[in-house]
Amino acid sequence: MRKHYIDNLRNLTILLLFPVHTFMIWNDFGSKFYIWLGESKILSTLIVLVNPWFMPILFVIAGMSSRFSLERRSNKEFVMQRIQKLFVPFISGTFFFVPFQTLYARRFFDAYDGGFVENWKYFFTHVTDFSGYDGAFTPGHLWFILFLFLISLLSLAIFRLVPCQNVASRVEKMPVWRILLLFIPVWIMYYMGNFGGFSVGKDMALYLLGYYVLSNDSVMETLEKNRKWLAVLWGIGSAALVILYYQFKYYGDLWINFVGWLSILAVLVFGKKYLDRRSGFTDYLNRASYPVYILHQSILVALAYYVIQICDAFVIQVGLIWIGSFALTIAAYHLVKRIPVVRKMIGVN
Repeated sequence: MRKHYIDNLRNLTILLLFPVHTFMIWNDFGSKFYIWLGESKILSTLIVLVNPWFMPILFVIAGMSSRFSLERRSNKEFVMQRIQKLFVPFISGTFFFVPFQTLYARRFFDAYDGGFVENWKYFFTHVTDFSGYDGAFTPGHLWFILFLFLISLLSLAIFRLVPCQNVASRVEKMPVWRILLLFIPVWIMYYMGNFGGFSVGKDMALYLLGYYVLSNDSVMETLEKNRKWLAVLWGIGSAALVILYYQFKYYGDLWINFVGWLSILAVLVFGKKYLDRRSGFTDYLNRASYPVYILHQSILVALAYYVIQICDAFVIQVGLIWIGSFALTIAAYHLVKRIPVVRKMIGVN
């Protein structure tokens, strides 16, 4: 039986990228973005609140979904599906869409006045820190797809070596405090394969926990019984995160990984309670959310570049970039899904 709350949480998390990447244009914690207009404490605080969990939960959900997928697919079918769904869009997106973002970064930061073709050549012939804000090579926001592809293949061997049913009896008996302590392997693995804060190790730990632990109905029932305590702890942890951010602008790797894991558990529990239903919204975004993820940032960066030139009002800038990039991305999705070759490039089902 399909678990609709997983679909709805995945879709809503991807939609959350529109405000988060809009707010990044005004972040005050030193993280670069393709367009940067100064510091806004309010917008940066909102990023701080969601940053510990909104991308990590996608790896957890991917792990949960993989368990259900492997119940009806062979190893070969699973690998082929990963290649078609992840690897092909990553290559095509890196080839065509990401250079578009670096073009506008160079125009904004360096007053670059050349064209796309010249910038495209520069993109593939220069390597610096992989951030892309200087126009050099970067996977951009497609890092998520690359990590998920690699993790999916690496984890497949683990899944076949240690089948889920072999650990199910232990997992089902876990009290809630032990489930909370599972943030420890996430925190430890954060330091493995870490590229400027983007950690393959951490994301693989989350993927495995999604597969072995959070896909288990008994675990979710245990968490549901304790959802009020989870909500209280989530609120306290998030408040502490903001206080530490305001006082020190740094809150420590251990703490952010704990709050992130706690947030993931709370979001899953309340998603299961309130979002476990199918709707037209669910069906539409099940088809659209992945292409929207691939397309959204290139459109948002280009739009932001032009908005800031025609409008000086801060609130209007935020609204135009946020809502405008969403509308343009949806329009772009409906346009490109009609082109057979492009459909495969952006993973349209």
